[in-house]
Amino acid sequence: MGNSLFSKYGLKRVINASGRMSILGVSAPTDTVMEAMKQGGQSYVEIADLVDKAGDHIAGVLGSEAAVIVNSASSGIALSVAGIVTQGNRRRSEQLHKEPIAKNEIIILKGHNVQYGAPVETMVYLGGGKLVEVGYANEGRAEHIEDAVTDMTAAILYVKSHHAVQKNMISVEEAWEAAKRAGVPLIVDAAAEEDLQKYVKCSDLAIYSGSKAIEGPTSGIVAGKREYIEWVKVQLHGIGRSMKVGKETSFGLLQALDEYRVKVDRSEEEKASLQALMPLNDIPGVRVTIVQDEAGRAIYRARVQIDPQQAGTTAKDVNDGLRQGAIAIYTRDYGVRQGYFDIDPRPLMGDDMTVIESRIRELTGGK
Repeated sequence: MGNSLFSKYGLKRVINASGRMSILGVSAPTDTVMEAMKQGGQSYVEIADLVDKAGDHIAGVLGSEAAVIVNSASSGIALSVAGIVTQGNRRRSEQLHKEPIAKNEIIILKGHNVQYGAPVETMVYLGGGKLVEVGYANEGRAEHIEDAVTDMTAAILYVKSHHAVQKNMISVEEAWEAAKRAGVPLIVDAAAEEDLQKYVKCSDLAIYSGSKAIEGPTSGIVAGKREYIEWVKVQLHGIGRSMKVGKETSFGLLQALDEYRVKVDRSEEEKASLQALMPLNDIPGVRVTIVQDEAGRAIYRARVQIDPQQAGTTAKDVNDGLRQGAIAIYTRDYGVRQGYFDIDPRPLMGDDMTVIESRIRELTGGK
C-alpha cells in the first residue's frame, strides 16, 4: 500500500533514523490508531462536546485539572500565550491583531529561545506576546527570571527540549518555584518529553506533542489548571480557528494515548538493536558507540564517529550520502561538524537497520 502510493506520487522511500522529526512526518501510528481515525473521520460529532470530553479524558491520563487537544505543540505555544495574555476575554481575543495588550511580556531564558523548525519567539508573537529574554546563552538562573518580572509580565515560558542549551540552566522544578514566588503563571513546552505526568505537576500549562513520544496523528496537547485551559479554549474561536483539529485527529490521539499508557518501556530492546551497527567498527576511521539522549530521556542511540584522516571521508559527507541515496536515510545529524552523527532506533522498521549498516559501509569504503 505504502510503496504503491509512494510511486504514484514519485516519492522516495525514507528511513528515519533521526527520531521524531517533523520534517519526516514525526512518527508512524499503529493500525489501531489509524482505525480510530477512520471511525472518527467517518462519523459526525458535536465538535464542542468532543473538545470538552476528549480534554477531560486526557486530563485524567496526565493527572491535570483540564486539557485541550490542539493542532501541534507549536500551536500550543501560541494558544497558551494568547489565552494568558487575553485572560480568556472573547473581545480581546478577537482584537488581538489591533488592540495591543500592555501586560503581554513573556519571560524566557536566552538559552531556551530556540529554532525547532520555526522559532519559539514566532509562536509567542502569534499569540500576542512580547518575548523578554533573560540570562545568557550558557547560563539561566532563577534570579534572572525573577529580576525581570514587572507589571507587564504575563507569563514565564520554559522550554524543555534537546534543542535548548542544557548546561548551567535551572531545572523545570526550579523555574516553577521562581514562578510561584513571582506570582506569574509558568508555561512549559515539553513537546517531545516521554513523561506525560511530570510537567503538569510543575507548571500552570504544559504543552506536549501528540505525535512524538505518544506516536499519535499530528496534534498537540495543552494540559494544566482549569482556568487557564478555559482561556485557551476561547482562542479556538480566534487565532486557533486556523489551527483547528479534525475529529479524526482527536479520536486517533485518544487511542494513541491509551496505547501509550500500557506500552512497555522498549529502550533496552532498542538499545540491543543497535548492536547490528557494531561491525562497522572494523572499518578504519569509523567508531560506533552507544550514547544516551543529551536531555536525559531513556533514549539510546548509536553514535557513528568518522575520522577523516583514516576513513578518507568526513561525517558530513557520509551523512549527505545517506540522505541523497536512492533510499533517503535521515540521521540525527546535529554533530556532523564535530565529526559524528547518531542513529535513533525508535522509528526504524523492517530491514531499515540492515540498509543503514550497508550504506554506511559503502560510503566509508568498507567491504
